[in-house]
Amino acid sequence: MATEFEKITLDNGLRLVLAPLPAFKSVTALVLAAAGSRYETEETNGVSHFLEHMFFKGTHKRPTASDISHILDEIGADYNAFTGKESTAYHIKAASQHLPFLLDLLSDMVWNSRFEEAEIEKERGVIIEEINLYEDTPMRRVSEIYEQVLWRGSPLGWDIGGRREVIRKITKRDFEDYIEARYVPNNMVVAIGGDFERSEARSLVEKYFGHKKPHEVAGYAPAFDNQKGANLKVTYKKTDQAHLVVGFRGLKLADPDRYNVAVLATILGGGMSSRLFVNVREKRGLAYYVRADHESYLDTGTLVAAAGVDLKRIDDALAVILEQFVDLANKKVAPAELKKAKEGIKGRLVLSWEDSRTIAFGYGADELYEGKIRTQAELMRAIDVVSAEDVLRVAQFMVANNKLNLAVIGPFKDQERFSKILKV
Repeated sequence: MATEFEKITLDNGLRLVLAPLPAFKSVTALVLAAAGSRYETEETNGVSHFLEHMFFKGTHKRPTASDISHILDEIGADYNAFTGKESTAYHIKAASQHLPFLLDLLSDMVWNSRFEEAEIEKERGVIIEEINLYEDTPMRRVSEIYEQVLWRGSPLGWDIGGRREVIRKITKRDFEDYIEARYVPNNMVVAIGGDFERSEARSLVEKYFGHKKPHEVAGYAPAFDNQKGANLKVTYKKTDQAHLVVGFRGLKLADPDRYNVAVLATILGGGMSSRLFVNVREKRGLAYYVRADHESYLDTGTLVAAAGVDLKRIDDALAVILEQFVDLANKKVAPAELKKAKEGIKGRLVLSWEDSRTIAFGYGADELYEGKIRTQAELMRAIDVVSAEDVLRVAQFMVANNKLNLAVIGPFKDQERFSKILKV
């Protein structure tokens, strides 16, 4: 499914990815811009996410937030947006006949939003409350602290939501300047997946997105990689459960070993039969949740494990988690375990792609970040060829003390206790 696609570059540099799926009765229109938190400055940290909210607050054609939400609800659309460190995305999924409206609305929101002062002030409060919510949610907050430790001194380590003192100062002019700087056609991708006619889709995109002029766009500040030894940060908070994220500097998005590390992460913590789940939760009862994943960015990445653990047994939990990393770096995985991980990845891939939105996201993100689209069949083949030797090699490359980082949230004031355990 979804192996046939077409990439078109408009005269203004905007990239259009078409993934027709005639068996579907829906269509997803997605707009992606290379406009995330790592492209911000200290004075504008949080503007990407704030702007994402403001795009739903009214345009010159549709003056209020209610005008936008009413018409979307009227057609039964599923719509949302998200901001990441390297991109922001806006997507609408609806019945196929509504594609002209979806593209009209998305372009209107991106380039014709009003940014009324009253709406800015209301949403400013919403954003600050969102920041407060995340800071009061240790299970989420600990991941942000881990990124601060891992990428200290780099915009990649900044919180996507921004800092309260910056959010309080952001103005309409800041939004307009950021749109001018980063919401540029040659810095954007439009992806359409589902039931549509190719020529009509292209004409519509040219109509609604082809009129904007391109210009040069600034790049990103690279992540620093001068770590000499293990790093950690313990954040005191009175909680009934300790939360930790521990991991290693990993691989960038386009690294040739990306598929090998995906299998490695699945073996480590990709489900209820993974090594972490079995050894940390099932055998020892040290954690309620425990999982692992590898996250990649344009120039770096990280292999991480996250867990919510018993306050009194956090030392044991951390030691057991580190043992699982070390074991993968010391011994090849057995054929049966390797096969299970690979088949699990492929099975989840098949299930996730039974949706026009997932396909639009997959193709659109590939094009935005790498300029090269990977089909489902290509992904399957890449996973199939991963060997036990490949998994061992990438584990040995990453599992090292000069790449090791830890963040902890809980009622702890003694950081030294964790320093003694934090080594591989």
